[in-house]
Amino acid sequence: MTRSSHKTWMFVACVFAVSLVAGAAGAADRAKVDEQTRRVEQGAKQIGQGEVGAGLKEMFSGVGHTVAEGAKFSGEAMGEFFKKAFSS
Repeated sequence: MTRSSHKTWMFVACVFAVSLVAGAAGAADRAKVDEQTRRVEQGAKQIGQGEVGAGLKEMFSGVGHTVAEGAKFSGEAMGEFFKKAFSS
């Protein structure tokens, strides 16, 4: 096996392992991300109804909070992965 194909398979294995851990992370953490995503949708609907100012404010506020909550969720999932992977 060549060195580059070995690295490719190691990368694929790591991505697979991380995706398993992220899927197993608590649903309560995911709920915060989903709540902020709904905020973005609500803002977009307000814009569609002609409430541009309030809609933009709600939408961009939701985007910012979605990014922040998503980063927290991802960080916690990665932390759990490394704790499980290297705890032995």
